[in-house]
Amino acid sequence: MNATDWRHDRIGSAHRGENPTVLRRLDAGFVVMGDRRFLPGYAVLLTDDPAVTRLSDLPRARRLAYLTDLERCAEAVERACVRLDPAFRRVNIEILGNTDPYLHAHIWPRYDWEPGHLVRMPVWRYEDEECWRGEPHALAPRHDALRAAITRELDALLT
Repeated sequence: MNATDWRHDRIGSAHRGENPTVLRRLDAGFVVMGDRRFLPGYAVLLTDDPAVTRLSDLPRARRLAYLTDLERCAEAVERACVRLDPAFRRVNIEILGNTDPYLHAHIWPRYDWEPGHLVRMPVWRYEDEECWRGEPHALAPRHDALRAAITRELDALLT
């Protein structure tokens, strides 16, 4: 990853239209596809302000807008995943901020086909290096159908 790579400034690159993972701009942030796709449909809601490091940094109206965006994003992921995979189970939502300092929320679809010892555990229990860094799970054109399905569901929820 070089210094001009969009991943060095995910929010700025989203504002400039240079972040290829962006699905939609919402009221308080950007819905993006997650970089790692070992759980198909993984999405992230980025704040639209990189100076915001936690939910409590936002004034109440912006906080509520962010949480509304998060709810819509999670529902869109759920709707798309239900249609595309009969083994879809549920959506998990997490606001962590331990690696990237700006406010962002993870939307993790969960499936019945996951390994038995992991299906009821947080996704962070996946220890396989291939899941987190391997090329087979990197965002690629093979994810376009799911990307389009989530975008359609977002659009439907926004109208």
